[in-house]
Amino acid sequence: MTDRSAWLTPRALRLHLALFVVVPACMALCIWQLERALAGNTLSWAYVFEWPLFAGYAVYMWWRFVHEVPEGAPPASSPGGAGSTGEPPPTEATGPDDPELVAYNDYLAQLARRDRSSKH
Repeated sequence: MTDRSAWLTPRALRLHLALFVVVPACMALCIWQLERALAGNTLSWAYVFEWPLFAGYAVYMWWRFVHEVPEGAPPASSPGGAGSTGEPPPTEATGPDDPELVAYNDYLAQLARRDRSSKH
């Protein structure tokens, strides 16, 4: 992601705060379980390795959530670049020869003509 402002959105700030709480908590629990394991509690050895995995997963999910486009938000695009018209770029499945696309565009043109004629 090249847009640094995405790191400072309210959603991203909440994610940063959550990560700031979760990772140290997981590491503290790991240290606590390590002390218990060294004192003879054999079950705690599993938790010694589990808590860092939880912390790693939290970091992974934080990264994914910060970099994803929230549902309902328009995708980021450069002004005048691809996608600036709001239409998806043509692909093989939705190329200019796609009959469904042609029919949909005809329908939109009919609606636009009807809208213009009703305003006059």
